[in-house]
Amino acid sequence: ARGGAGRLIKGGGIQLNDAKVTDEGATVTAADLTNDGAAKLTAGKKRHALVRAEG
Repeated sequence: ARGGAGRLIKGGGIQLNDAKVTDEGATVTAADLTNDGAAKLTAGKKRHALVRAEG
């Protein structure tokens, strides 16, 4: 939920490509994607996701 995400961001628990996310209004842009169109999202210590963009 949005509230839980906000708490994680404020606590430094969200990372995008191994860089901490500090802005609750941040969005993933093309600049955040790797050459193969993917971005690594991490929430806390144990939750990881590889997100791929299509199109």
